[in-house]
Amino acid sequence: MRDIRRFKAAIPLCAVLFLLRASTLSAAPPDQLGKVNFPTTCSTEVQPTLDKGLALLHSFQYTESEQTFTEAATREPKCAMAYWGKAMALYHQLWDFPQENTLKEGRKDFEDAQKIRSGSPREQGFIAAAAAFFKKSRMSHVDRTKAYSASMSRFYMENLGDSEIGSLYALSLVSLAEEDVDPIGNRERAIAILNPLLQKYSDHPGVAHYLIHAADLPELASQGLEAARRYAAIAPDSSHALHMPSHIFVRLGLWQDSINSNIAANASGEHAAEMHLAEAHYQTHAMDFLSYSYLQSGQEAKAREVIEHTSHIVGATEESKARDRDYLSARTALELHRWKEAAALPIPADRKNWDDATFWARAIGAARSGDIPAAESAVKELTALVAEREKRSRKEGYRASTEKPSDLGEAEAWLAFAQGKSDEALAELRAAADHQDKNGGESVGIPAREMLADMLVELKRPADALAEYKASLKLSPNRFDSLYGAMRAAASIHTPEMHAAAESYLLQFMTCCGFAGDRPEIKEAAKVVSIHRLERAPQSVER
Repeated sequence: MRDIRRFKAAIPLCAVLFLLRASTLSAAPPDQLGKVNFPTTCSTEVQPTLDKGLALLHSFQYTESEQTFTEAATREPKCAMAYWGKAMALYHQLWDFPQENTLKEGRKDFEDAQKIRSGSPREQGFIAAAAAFFKKSRMSHVDRTKAYSASMSRFYMENLGDSEIGSLYALSLVSLAEEDVDPIGNRERAIAILNPLLQKYSDHPGVAHYLIHAADLPELASQGLEAARRYAAIAPDSSHALHMPSHIFVRLGLWQDSINSNIAANASGEHAAEMHLAEAHYQTHAMDFLSYSYLQSGQEAKAREVIEHTSHIVGATEESKARDRDYLSARTALELHRWKEAAALPIPADRKNWDDATFWARAIGAARSGDIPAAESAVKELTALVAEREKRSRKEGYRASTEKPSDLGEAEAWLAFAQGKSDEALAELRAAADHQDKNGGESVGIPAREMLADMLVELKRPADALAEYKASLKLSPNRFDSLYGAMRAAASIHTPEMHAAAESYLLQFMTCCGFAGDRPEIKEAAKVVSIHRLERAPQSVER
């Protein structure tokens, strides 16, 4: 539902902050994209262009990478690796899967590479792997990914320690994990390949980038922190490289680091879009993470400014701008617990723009406002949209999930709660939370387990709520609402141990979320603990 690839917006008001953080970048020479190790049999004149194309490919700057490899092929038509690069720039691993017309285009490119008959075994290995993926055959997404990864595996076993082969093989393992093929095992195998390469090739863009993706799960995130700290410095001319560290920062609850990263990424993405070197989503993806990080650090006004600036996304269609605004508005209203605002979110006039995020938020907002008929209507709309979403995914070749999507489960749970069906509501939310925990959860979504804790608070079960807040914080550290909720739940249990726990949560809350915030909970936080301290204190006896 909440597709993290879509959301970015131009933010002129952030320009000063960007310049302060990125002052070293402004003085950087052109094409500062990291260092690759890509010797080929092509001429020395075209080799720098090939190196640039591969560096761009490693940072998922696909449009510019394809343009660069095309330039190399035009300048030297007998350069096999230029055609290989053109084909690989069409395979957007971890983002989207190439449709039939794109597969056909990639097939032509690798066939052009094969016709040149390079005498280099290394070049033959790269081309063979591309052929395994793009070959003409009725194959599922998973089967194509498996075929490519198996070819890269054999290639890497023959060239252990090679930075290009190793990094691309590791990326294929992450791609398999994203297709739900041994998701933890394949990520761990990728990390095991990439960690030694990072130590040896400290300025390689693909090694750092793919290590971040491999570690982009709650239980693995700490293993990606070193790469996250390095990647932006390795490839400062890539907007995606500036953004990617925030995947780890968000997983670890490092909000200011994420804010800095995405301000820089958005400005860079805007510039690239103005130069027709990148699509609008490099901006919107950064804006998604920026909005989320503002909310978690308690900065409501800035989060709302992100929504306003969706109308200024460079290179975006009006339809996509509206979709981004709808999504950010929905998440913001629910994050802030503005239930009536969520329930009243406008339904997009253009049905093609209908996004399930709007009805997800409308359903929960209406249920939590006590408007059962409105909640029932929104749940009905959401159910239809989820069915359409699943149908579209199957049509595009993705495997259908056998479990109820979390967004629908959350909406149905809050509706049941509003209808007085507490046991049913708790069971629905617990199932959604377990589903998210198993799959790593969305890095910039509201955890279902946090919602479960909120529901237990409503049911006057603070000890049970505190246990769920603790569990949520293990997977989503430093979330604003989980820390605030845990503090309130602990403070309402009148024991010295729980009061000490409440004060500990208060300190953590103010340290990570209250340093620059304007959310009203920040002012209330200290009062909550103080009030319960007075309630717990022994009363003086009048004589």
